Parts: sequence; C-alpha cells; structure tokens
Amino acid sequence: MATLVAPASRETSIRNPWPAVISLAFAASIAALQNTAVVPLLPVLQRELNASLAAVTWTLTLSLLVGAVSTPLLSRFGDMYGRRRMILGALGLLVIGSVMAALATSLTWLIVARVLQGFVTALVPLSIGVVRDLLPRNQLATGIGVLSATMGFGSGGGMILAGLASGDFHLVFWITGGVSLVAAIVVAFLVRDVAPPLRGRPDLLGAALLAAWLVALLLAVSEGGSWGWTSPGVLGLFGAAVVLAGVWVLVERRVAEPLVDMAMLVHRGTVGATVSSALLGFSFFTLMTGMSSFAQAPEQAGGFAATTLEVGFYLLPSTLFMLVISLFAGRIMRRLPASSMVAAGAAVTALAAFWLVIANETSAHLYVASSLMGVGLGIGYAALGTMAVEHVAPERTAVAAGVNALVRIVGGSVSGAAIAAILAALPGAGGYQWVFGAAAGAGVVAALFAAGYGYLNRAAVTGPSAH
Repeated sequence: MATLVAPASRETSIRNPWPAVISLAFAASIAALQNTAVVPLLPVLQRELNASLAAVTWTLTLSLLVGAVSTPLLSRFGDMYGRRRMILGALGLLVIGSVMAALATSLTWLIVARVLQGFVTALVPLSIGVVRDLLPRNQLATGIGVLSATMGFGSGGGMILAGLASGDFHLVFWITGGVSLVAAIVVAFLVRDVAPPLRGRPDLLGAALLAAWLVALLLAVSEGGSWGWTSPGVLGLFGAAVVLAGVWVLVERRVAEPLVDMAMLVHRGTVGATVSSALLGFSFFTLMTGMSSFAQAPEQAGGFAATTLEVGFYLLPSTLFMLVISLFAGRIMRRLPASSMVAAGAAVTALAAFWLVIANETSAHLYVASSLMGVGLGIGYAALGTMAVEHVAPERTAVAAGVNALVRIVGGSVSGAAIAAILAALPGAGGYQWVFGAAAGAGVVAALFAAGYGYLNRAAVTGPSAH
C-alpha cells in the first residue's frame, strides 16, 4: 500500500484542529450542493424561463466551467494571500450569487448568478491545503478523506434540497444562500492560516486561455446535435478549441508560475488520479443528470413524469449511502490503498449506469441505480484527494490537489454538453440509454486507470519538483 508523502513532523499552533477540519468539510459539502441542486431544476427552468433544454443546461455547465478556471487561480491566490481569505471570499461570492439567483426572473440573470456561485468550487483544494497544514501526518489521510466524502454527500444533498423545495428554484437558492452564510461565519471563527504566505504571480493569461478553449469545446459539443456536427459553426468551434488549447499548453509550459503545472498533470505518480478524476466526474454528473431528466420526462418519452420531490426520493438512497460511507472513509483508507478505493468506486458507479441501460421500466430500477451510485461515489470520492497527493512531494500537495479538482470539474462540465447533444440527436427513451451508457463507459475506464496506475505506483513515487 502506498503511503501519503508528508513531512516527518508538523507542529501547529492549534491544539485541536478537528473543529476547523469539520467546518471546512461542511463548507465543501455546500460547494458541491450548489451545483447538484440545479440538476433536477433544469426542466423547471426550461418551463418557467421559456428556454430550451440546451440553453438552461448552461446554468450548470457555466458554473462548473467557472469552477474549473477559478480552482487553480484561487489556489494560487491562497498561497500568496492566505487560504482562509480565499475560502471566505469564495463563500461570499456564493452568498451573493445565491441571492441573485433567488431573485432572477430571466435566464440571463440566472446565468450571471451561477457564474458567481461557480467560484466556490475552488474551496475544495483550498481546504485540502489548510488541512495539510493543520493535521499531523498520521491523521492527514483521514482529514482529506472526510473532506472528499462530505463533498460526495453534498452532491446528493443538493438533489434532495431541490425535491424538498418542490421545484421552486427561488426557494432553493434562498436556502443555499442562507446555509452558505452560516458556513462562512463558522469558517471565519474556526479556521486560521498556519502556513506563511508565499510570493508569486497569478497566471491570468493562462486562466483566460483555459476558459476560452473550454467554452469553445463545450459549446461545440452541446450544439452539435442541433446545428449539425459538420456545420461550419460546430467545426469552427472545435477548431478554435484545438488552437486555443494548444496556445494554452505552450503558455503554461513557458510561464514561470503556470496556472496548471503540466508536469504534474502527466507525471506517472499523478496521471492515474488525473484521468480517473476527470472520468469519474463525467460519469457522476452524467448519471445523476440523466436520472433526474429521465425520471421527469413524460411517460410517452419513456420517463416517469416525476415531480422534483419524487426525483429527490429516487436519489435519497445515494445520499444516505454517501453519508454512511463518509463516516467510515478514514478507517477504510487506513486498510486499503486509495487507488483501489477509487477503482472500486468507479466500477460500482459504472454498474449503476449500466443497470439503467438494461433496466429502467419501474421506480425500483431507479432506486437500485441510486443506491449503487451512492456506494460508488462514497467510496471513490473519499479516496480521490488522497490518490492525487500520495505520491507528491509535500510542498507540491496543494498544486496536485488543485490539478485533480480542476480535471474532475472539467469532466463534470463536459457531461452537461454531452447530455444535451445526445438527447438532441436521440429524443426519447433511446437517448437516455445512450446517456447512461456513456456514464457506464466513463466509469469503467476510470476504474481501469485507477487500478492500473495504483499497481504501477505501488512503490512510492516522488512527484515533479517545483520550477
């Protein structure tokens, strides 16, 4: 079993760091909740805001996209100006965005609000950096596991919240804003920065290029079904995405302090976690969004014509399993390698999706899939953070965590565009089978990467050093 690379000793000025860790875990769960709460609301937004499914999907996709860009950027700002300050800033933007979304009367206004909310995604790697500074070596894996597992629990909780609000998106965002404010107050009182600030320069050009090529790619994927995959617009967007991504890579390789460390992205000690995280993020959001949309689809389209409350009940087993597993995540990781847990979690998530490919006629089938998804994500998400940093030198832990969070978010953001493209090309029950099949395929490949690189890295591997 690979061991987490950490300093031989670590002294902190905090006698009991666990209240701070728990408060960060609570905030991390809200960061996940604010995204998944939107998923069952997409049909509601489509109806109330008089917009197409592809258009309202951007309320989820753009928030994830902002999270992908802001994660490494705010992580760098955290190193320079203090992680606690950045965490509070991200929570503050979440509160403001939630209030704006609660008051929104148009899709444009709602998308602007969701952009502000997306910045809170950076809270996860920032929190991992704080936890690494606070906890002694023998408790570090448990602390990271608690953060990762509660993130999975928050993802399920968002679906339940939307259901309990009976599809009232204004109420959902008012609740999100209130809970986020409470989290910000708790973090302000309990969390302190231990590590001294570092000098540095944010890679703003890298952030702009990353956002540009991701927007071009996601727009091409989401509109391919309606515009035509060979249309000039779609081909032009794909071409722009390739060119911009190439320029971004060149910039990141040459800038002194890159937004994304390319060496960390492809190093043998981290690439398994990188690919697994991206694919598991895609599988999770595709499966969860697909289940919600399928359950709410009319019966003539093969769905159940379910309300958002009923969707919440369908997904309740996943939330409960994630909660239970999160309580034992640290104990499990002391017995099993993180890569084995990620592989097992991805495989079970793939099984949940494959189940819906072959069995989707009754409510019982959805409950089975929801239960399997909760088990898979509870196990896999709890270990992703540890798998990302266990073969990295101590001073590169925050960078590795940021890269891993980024690729997981990118995987999730692609899912919304992919679902819109599949359902535009294949409306009805057949389209949903392809959606679930895509989620299953991504889960299988994620499991293979995690298991394969876990085997290759069974002896400790030191990650790339700083520039």
